[in-house]
Amino acid sequence: MLCLRNPGNQPFLLFLAIFSQSKHQNRSLSFFAIQNPHVNPNREPFLPHPLPKPDSIPSTPFGQQKSSNVISSNRVITNHIRSGDLNSALRVFESMTVKTTVTWNSMLAGYSNRRGKIKVARQLFDRIPEPDIFSYNIMLACYLHNADVESARLFFDQMPVKDTASWNTMISGFSQNGMMDQARELFLVMPVRNSVSWNAMISGYVESGDLDLAKQLFEVAPVRSVVAWTAMITGFMKFGKIELAEKYFEEMPMKNLVTWNAMIAGYIENCQAENGLKLFKRMVESGFRPNPSSLSSVLLGCSNLSALKLGKQVHQLICKSPVSWNITAGTSLLSMYCKCGDLEDAWKLFLVMPQKDVVTWNAMISGYAQHGAGEKALYLFDKMRDEGMKPDWITFVAVLSACNHAGFVDLGIEYFNSMVRDYGVEAKPDHYTCVVDLLGRGGKLVEAVDLIKKMPFKPHSAIFGTLLGACRIHKNLELAEFAAKNLLNLDPESAAGYVQLANVYAAMNRWDHVAMVRRSMKDNKVIKTPGYSWIEVKSVVHEFRSGDRIHPELDFIHEKLNELERKMRLAGYVPDLEYALHDVGEEQKKQILLRHSEKLAIAYGLIRMPLGTPIRVFKNLRVCGDCHSATKYISAIEGRVIIVRDTTRFHHFRQGECSCGDYW
Repeated sequence: MLCLRNPGNQPFLLFLAIFSQSKHQNRSLSFFAIQNPHVNPNREPFLPHPLPKPDSIPSTPFGQQKSSNVISSNRVITNHIRSGDLNSALRVFESMTVKTTVTWNSMLAGYSNRRGKIKVARQLFDRIPEPDIFSYNIMLACYLHNADVESARLFFDQMPVKDTASWNTMISGFSQNGMMDQARELFLVMPVRNSVSWNAMISGYVESGDLDLAKQLFEVAPVRSVVAWTAMITGFMKFGKIELAEKYFEEMPMKNLVTWNAMIAGYIENCQAENGLKLFKRMVESGFRPNPSSLSSVLLGCSNLSALKLGKQVHQLICKSPVSWNITAGTSLLSMYCKCGDLEDAWKLFLVMPQKDVVTWNAMISGYAQHGAGEKALYLFDKMRDEGMKPDWITFVAVLSACNHAGFVDLGIEYFNSMVRDYGVEAKPDHYTCVVDLLGRGGKLVEAVDLIKKMPFKPHSAIFGTLLGACRIHKNLELAEFAAKNLLNLDPESAAGYVQLANVYAAMNRWDHVAMVRRSMKDNKVIKTPGYSWIEVKSVVHEFRSGDRIHPELDFIHEKLNELERKMRLAGYVPDLEYALHDVGEEQKKQILLRHSEKLAIAYGLIRMPLGTPIRVFKNLRVCGDCHSATKYISAIEGRVIIVRDTTRFHHFRQGECSCGDYW
């Protein structure tokens, strides 16, 4: 029943067509005034084409059929249909000399569940000697399963008799296709309503985005089933009303797995991954066994928080569960390893997965791209093609990103051109953003601007944000101002546009212009996202901000940083004051750089993480140039592997070198 929330889950219509449990009538509808409906349940049906008379086929009525052979054959047909073997079911059906209405309905249900079989299903329906209400309901569901709502409505009007399941099937069909006016019209005049009727309407309003009407209807529903509660929670989460979702979740008398999944996914989609992971733990402790949907959500939460240890625990849970080889769960797990910086385990998992779809390949190629392993990403792309897997537009985003992070400018342009020419994949804004970044990082700023001007659609803000970042790398003030102007015209509240432009001015010691940009930010009430870094130590996430004054172990951290600074200077490290974006004295700039969030997190990792364990640090903004240089020295001095993930890629520091080759 919960698939009311999913327009793509059409088998529910067949469920509605066959089963109707409630016989309670309720016509009290205070949630809106009942106007003169356009539908009269007693009207003469409109029959543009009268139903053809069934062929005369020898059949024994169900009430008189006692033959065990017929019953046995019916079971065989049902088993074949359940296993998806429609051809075997048809062979048994055609071999039967005596068929009951149950036989015909079973075969009809098999065709109804197959998209594109509506013509064959209708021909079969027309041959049924004595169709019953179930026959009509199955055929009605078949029309809706094939998205033929108009024919379904005509068929519904022609039905000689309707039960509650008939009305529910038609209302659900309207709801799942966003036709809420028509659904409401039927709902108001149906003779008997049950919980399925109310669920269909509430879920329909949620899916169509009308939370107010959904809430009004929910409040007056005579019985609020778990389906209705879950639909409301899903709607609240979808529109960012987290507190209301939490209120309903805690108030509902009974929860099922779909309810828990809706809350967990809602938290993660609303950037509250930590709450989502806490709720997942509570769900498991409550005795619910996670399904692929649960695991996909929690793994996405682990990825967002970079909670690798919890992700590995989920991996163990998947291996012990029946979904261990589910493609969706496996791909989510693979993606989690990539995003948490464990590329080695991601690759091992990829190799042992018995089945892979295009999403799996995309995840692995993207993983290599994000980690700067461009050659491996492109090798995997070639292998994907060789194995007959057709790349999609997301595949090419990953391929172009791989070329971008590896500095393969000319090769990236060739892939971009071949995408449409050789693979028939239409170029999307994401592809253009990758190519602009590719050209910009490669110093081809003029070519990047030319590409933007030639785009077949209006550039979006991310395009100019990408160009602005490249201008900062190459200190091109003229194009930086051009990019910033266009970015802020498209997105006046973009803090990134102001900050990037201010950084370009600061790098060129244009402090008067920096002050002007910051005043403009203040006047326009634009708030900069504060930079912070975090590290997971013993399943606890420790967060640091630049110049942090809150962490309880700051004294030890500062002591470690001072020790590292002395050793780095002896090794040749010179602070890059360009990245101290404040108009202060030189010594103060050095202290500001030493207290950057990523350095604080790395120092804490060195103190608390055992030797031989990679130190994984994550940052919500791009890593700064001075921190990048310092981390190379630290990795050599301490003999530690340090992995830093920022907003665009991973940096693997080992023995004084970075995997990016200083191209980033």
